[in-house]
Amino acid sequence: MRIDVCADVDAAAQRAAAIIADEATAAAAARGRFVGALSGGRTPWLMLRALAALRLPWDRVHVAQVDERVAPADDPDRNLTHLRDTLLAHAPLRPEQIHAMPVEAPDLEAAAGRYAETLRKIAGAPPVLDLVHLGLGPDGHTASLVPGDPVLDVVDVDVALTGVYQGRRRMTLTYPILNRARRILWVVTGGDKTEMLARLLRGDGSIPAGRVRRDAAVVVADRAAAQSLPPA
Repeated sequence: MRIDVCADVDAAAQRAAAIIADEATAAAAARGRFVGALSGGRTPWLMLRALAALRLPWDRVHVAQVDERVAPADDPDRNLTHLRDTLLAHAPLRPEQIHAMPVEAPDLEAAAGRYAETLRKIAGAPPVLDLVHLGLGPDGHTASLVPGDPVLDVVDVDVALTGVYQGRRRMTLTYPILNRARRILWVVTGGDKTEMLARLLRGDGSIPAGRVRRDAAVVVADRAAAQSLPPA
């Protein structure tokens, strides 16, 4: 697991965008397309706005979601709402290149199964994502894999539903598909992430984030999040 420590949030967002651009270019050249799954969060919205300004093989890019809150269309709680505002409104992506989690469906269990099938269609069977972008919560969660939720023990499907967390149920990618990804990109900023970042880097499996594979991972952090780490 490599870590890049950046001066501040803006620099971290720019660095992460550059990594995604490089991975997309390499994947499109090697396999004809890039399939990336994106998470939400304040710094990621800066990252995606920066990404939209970069040169990518946009016609061969597919964007999936790592997780999504069960909420109505255009709700500010939805990651998709911000994804549209930051990336989709500024990058030359066609509607069919965006694969939104179907959290408005009346039967959420069936919808999770359909999303898993969508991922198989664009990334193989079983699906192997070229890049998964993850965040890190102050409680050690990543995606919507939160402490104490039964979703942590799901090993037989790639997409599952959580219980209520911070007022909403979630649809999330599970460990099996996260750990098949060719590249894991962690973006971790803010002083409230300091302890969990150190635990992530140690491979602490007692936090949900610590159960994600390490060999394919790069961490982009700002100085506030990395303040307690020993000098490189």
